[in-house]
Amino acid sequence: MMRRDGIRRSLFTALFIVAGATAELVQAQDPYQLLRESGEGFAQVQPGRAFIFPQDHYPHERFKIEWWYLTANLTGSDGRDYGIHWTLFRQAMNAAPNPGGWQSSQTWMAHTAISTPVGFEFSQRFARGGIGQAGVAVTQQNTFEAWMDDWLWQSDSSAPFPGVLSASTDNQRFRLSLGATDDWVLQGKNGFSQKSDLGQASYYYSQPFIDITGTLWVGNEPVEVAGKGWLDREWSSQPLADNQAGWDWVSLHLSDGSALMVYQLRHDSGEHYISGSWVSGSGEVTTLEADDVTMTPQSETRITTGNAAAGTVEGGIKALPLEWRVRVPKLGIDVSLTTHRPNSWLATAFPYWEGPVTVAGSHQGAGYLELTGY
Repeated sequence: MMRRDGIRRSLFTALFIVAGATAELVQAQDPYQLLRESGEGFAQVQPGRAFIFPQDHYPHERFKIEWWYLTANLTGSDGRDYGIHWTLFRQAMNAAPNPGGWQSSQTWMAHTAISTPVGFEFSQRFARGGIGQAGVAVTQQNTFEAWMDDWLWQSDSSAPFPGVLSASTDNQRFRLSLGATDDWVLQGKNGFSQKSDLGQASYYYSQPFIDITGTLWVGNEPVEVAGKGWLDREWSSQPLADNQAGWDWVSLHLSDGSALMVYQLRHDSGEHYISGSWVSGSGEVTTLEADDVTMTPQSETRITTGNAAAGTVEGGIKALPLEWRVRVPKLGIDVSLTTHRPNSWLATAFPYWEGPVTVAGSHQGAGYLELTGY
């Protein structure tokens, strides 16, 4: 499979998409408005869908937006904590059937972020579909591949695991071996994840228990790392309602071997839409609804946003809720989340905060927090 079509073509594609995105952002002043726009003409998310694997690991082009989203909390051979997140996004420019090739209606965006004891660094890339520069596909050898240029997730089969993920930022890179079972957690009601009382929803499944080993290079210095990862897969044609600014999402690996995911979509009324799941160490899934969970910010932290080195928009000062209390009384969970890496802002085309957190309280553990729409 051809993944790269020359440096010049990649540069041209990136500049073309960035220029278009920048114009839209300047006009809208809120890039997340793109997620609130009507999905008319696209396929709609409906309850009762049957998920089929491995087919659902691959793109669903009749839907407007889709992502493959990996986070990992890792410990180095030096005894220090490291964090990785890598995401590949697909978006359809229109609802017409995809003609493919240079006329492809599919665009792609990817993020790599690396959190280390000495700092945080991220990179973003853009590509068009149809020319081999980016995508998710099954190879002639019947293996799973997700890629953008030389950022590559390649597995041993048509499922994502076991596999190897390699990616980089300007000064850091990693190569990680990913192992997990073929047991997938269907979020919401059998994979139908409602986002609003107005009907917004997504198809959503996860793999909470990924065993990771590999090497991370900070500068030119290699560090052997190992830990746990979390994969989210989601697709939709309108992820947000008009009255939703964004979301707060957390995934945690707890000390008893279980995994917890909770998110809230913030409504301008203050009546946030809350959902989540708890998965025991043996794989038993408990779906969590609004009455089961409270997710409460405890304080705000002022951080500097922007990343001039990456050529992104100019930065500023932003106050973000980086400390949280999450309670699930029926499961005996009452935990506080804090981060030692507050400067984990991604000044990307869709800017957001994403970074590792530590867990204390009824359980110990580690995980990742994501804040969007601030």
